[in-house]
Amino acid sequence: MLLLPGNDPEAIRAAARRLADGGLLGLPTETVYGLAARADQDAAVAAIFAAKGRPSDHPLIVHVLDAAGAEPFADHLPDSARRLMEAFWPGPLTVIVPRRPGMAEAAAGGQPTVALRSPAHPVARAVLAAARELGVSGVAAPSANRFGRVSPTLALHVVEEFGPELMVLDGGACEVGIESSIVDCSRARPALLRPGLISRGRIEAVLGEPLAEADAAAPKASGTLAAHYAPSARLRLLEPASLALRFATAQASGSLEGVAVYSRAQLPAWRWQAQPDDPAAAAHELFAVLRALDAEGAREIWVEAPPRDPAWDGVRDRLSRAAAAFTD
Repeated sequence: MLLLPGNDPEAIRAAARRLADGGLLGLPTETVYGLAARADQDAAVAAIFAAKGRPSDHPLIVHVLDAAGAEPFADHLPDSARRLMEAFWPGPLTVIVPRRPGMAEAAAGGQPTVALRSPAHPVARAVLAAARELGVSGVAAPSANRFGRVSPTLALHVVEEFGPELMVLDGGACEVGIESSIVDCSRARPALLRPGLISRGRIEAVLGEPLAEADAAAPKASGTLAAHYAPSARLRLLEPASLALRFATAQASGSLEGVAVYSRAQLPAWRWQAQPDDPAAAAHELFAVLRALDAEGAREIWVEAPPRDPAWDGVRDRLSRAAAAFTD
């Protein structure tokens, strides 16, 4: 098994060499584990799409060490992007900017824009630094799971997805646990395309203006399809009153076998998992909880909808897309 300790300098060098040679790598970041390949070689990036079963026109995020690492991929960096990079890099925020012609075309899904992020995880940063010394400017790294499924937050999740042949660096549990916030900075007014741990309010405070809403002219962005992040068990996202009513009805009819509940209110379910009251704590554990309930054999997962508070937007977004993968 090519599961290597992320704190081993030899493993970091081996991982960087794998990327430089055009290979795939399971890479820990503070958000989720990524399936990484050098972003400046379309053939290497094509292997990501093939491994994930992901449509080639659904763009990837290019991970770079720092703002200087963003330069080779960007035609130019708008002022809004520079301000966000200065405020939140390294960290869980992605900016979309005009793409330099001839660079990262496959990673961008053929779009004239490119999504860029500088991860904060020390293992990811060590690999990016070592790879840059070998001529790798940045790496495309979508979540290391089959397309549309639950993102991995542990190295073993990646092994479960792709088997022992993939080289994976073990960087421990991902601190954030959901993917980055994505802001489109390629047009006149920045727009929030995907919420994450960094809230709309914090982003707007840096920009000094309200973010626009995504519209039909916005670039395609990673993880923004209507149905995404889905476990194998059917996920139902229910407001508290709806959850209580559905649970009481199922309990009365004796049909709770195999139903797992992830809620703030404790319920005597076949399997109940407490949902944290803190949005950061909920984000940190969300995907791991869904994977664990799948592994325990849940046939359905009923999730109490998070509070309608901006701090919960990232968690609510992931759960809404997961629920959308299932239709009555």
